[in-house]
Amino acid sequence: MKILVVGSGGREHALVWKIRQSPRVTKVFCAPGNGGIAALADCVNIKADDIASLLKFAQDNKIDLTVVGPEVPLVLGIVDVFEKAGLKAFGPSKAAARLEGSKAFAKEFMARHHIPTASYGSFDAIAPAIAFLDKCRFPLVVKADGLAAGKGVIICQDKAGAVAALKSIMSDRVFKDAGKRVVIEEFLYGEEASILAVADGKDFIILESSQDHKRIFDNDQGPNTGGMGAYSPAPVVTPALMAEISETVIRPSIEGMHKDGAPFKGILYAGIMVTAQGPKVLEFNTRFGDPETQAVLPRLKSDIVTMMLASVAGGLSGMELEWDSRACVCVVMAAGGYPGDYSSGKEIRGLGDVPGDAGVFHAGTKKEGGKVVSSGGRVLGVTALGPGITRAIEYAYKAVSVISFDGMQYRKDIGQKALQR
Repeated sequence: MKILVVGSGGREHALVWKIRQSPRVTKVFCAPGNGGIAALADCVNIKADDIASLLKFAQDNKIDLTVVGPEVPLVLGIVDVFEKAGLKAFGPSKAAARLEGSKAFAKEFMARHHIPTASYGSFDAIAPAIAFLDKCRFPLVVKADGLAAGKGVIICQDKAGAVAALKSIMSDRVFKDAGKRVVIEEFLYGEEASILAVADGKDFIILESSQDHKRIFDNDQGPNTGGMGAYSPAPVVTPALMAEISETVIRPSIEGMHKDGAPFKGILYAGIMVTAQGPKVLEFNTRFGDPETQAVLPRLKSDIVTMMLASVAGGLSGMELEWDSRACVCVVMAAGGYPGDYSSGKEIRGLGDVPGDAGVFHAGTKKEGGKVVSSGGRVLGVTALGPGITRAIEYAYKAVSVISFDGMQYRKDIGQKALQR
């Protein structure tokens, strides 16, 4: 089989790496790819949101399956376009991808199908949004409705902060058109977990649990990022809790989308807050998480291509996945200044010195004159498997210690919540 992976980040590097392990696969392409992916796949200079060019490439090269990494092409309807042309694509339809494309849509969907989540209000004008704040308890959360690369969420400690957040999103348009509408949400207390399920429209399988680290600094300080690291499994998700999440979140979501006329295929990612009242949904994504993918896929022993084809064809019923019992930790090395303004073009040293028990997924890199240089905010995802979380953390940070580039920053506490349990 020939596979096309769409995207250019650490998630796509992990997907390409895993897909290449399938005995069914003869050739892998990635559009546009990055400096690390180029060692495993033929990188094609087509942007992830250029759906017409991606379709033409897939047709010209007789691609058997297209795997869509990022959210933007999914929300734009790439799967519908490919299916209409008779091509297989792994991911949700445009209608189903609204669960990620609009936070207000997702909240209304959850309310309609009795899926536990924070109380909220959604607004497309700033005056009623500010008026709503008088009914709220603080802290609260202000979210841009649309796609904002994981950064459109602001936690506000008081009314002044919330008003400033609303002005920044709705008036100043710091997240561009994603901020035409906002959701104001109750702040949930607890520990977060990332739950990924693969669905075929009716049936689903839940992948092993993981936990992301969203804030830029240690101890969950500083602004939200696209994710600074992850580990799997997450001990906060006990077997009993996983069963509860399956029945109160994942099942009603898959059944609800089917009932609403938008059957969900592909990956449904539920960001869960484990509260004293039980698990509640923080957000839905409609694709593999980044960096959770880098921590979950190294533990998957089953053939990922067989799983994806079953999702596309509606054949997940009865399928079981096999998992490595070892823990996996991914530490993101980011550019100085990220998630704000950052510089790129910094030479990355030490990639050849990474010990054998760890691997490196490239996120924002490119090849330049025989060297690998930084080209994004999140640059690398340094990943290691170990017998237990303590060893996995040790191996990952040992690998981090041999890599360097000017201005680099990374969290020193990835996986610490697992140790506390």
